[in-house]
Amino acid sequence: MDFYDKQRAIQWTRSSDIISNSPAGLEHLVGVNQLIVCQRFDLEVPDCLKSSKTYEVMNNQGQRIYFAEERNNWFLHHLCGISRPFTLKIYDNVGQIIITMHKALRCTCCWSSCCLQKLVVKAPHGEEIGYVCQYFHPFLPKFKIKNKNNKDIMKIRGPCLVSNCLWDLNFRLLSLEEEIVIGNISKPCTSSVGGSLTDADKFRVQFPMDLDIKSKALILGASFLIDYMYFEVWP
Repeated sequence: MDFYDKQRAIQWTRSSDIISNSPAGLEHLVGVNQLIVCQRFDLEVPDCLKSSKTYEVMNNQGQRIYFAEERNNWFLHHLCGISRPFTLKIYDNVGQIIITMHKALRCTCCWSSCCLQKLVVKAPHGEEIGYVCQYFHPFLPKFKIKNKNNKDIMKIRGPCLVSNCLWDLNFRLLSLEEEIVIGNISKPCTSSVGGSLTDADKFRVQFPMDLDIKSKALILGASFLIDYMYFEVWP
């Protein structure tokens, strides 16, 4: 793969560190309660020529456990913006596809149910494990995380005003009753990152250590959907 050998200096998780008897590819999420996702930029390539967005997914120790890539249709990206359809694939350290995420083309008007965003998450590649669905609220960005049987398992609530130019952004992972905070998807304020483009598009995902790994994969999917809708940065 043309992206696989990029930035080889990043330390990958060793296979000997992984607990056995876990679903293939998702075992890196066992014993992890935090992921750091950082978009990578090639500053030598003009924006008009970019054909993909790439990310590194790292664990608590700063080890890269996954590499994510969205192959872009340049025309759709610039015509549709965050409404565009996309398929994002996550690879492990030997280049195998572990997770696939797909969002269909939908406009961003949250007043109509046909326009609310939905992400389909498949893991291993081709097997649906669940969905991330936006649902209507007049003031807040809200999402439901559903399992493969379309049953709600948790919710996400964002801030009333979404702008990370002025303050850190935090999207809370909540119980179905919205009374217990389970975790967090957050991104630092861009004015506090010292002008670093790499730090400017880095977000953090936190969840319980003992959460089942398919739910962790769905939360990771939710973080990418939120990134596309609210955090997206192009140099």
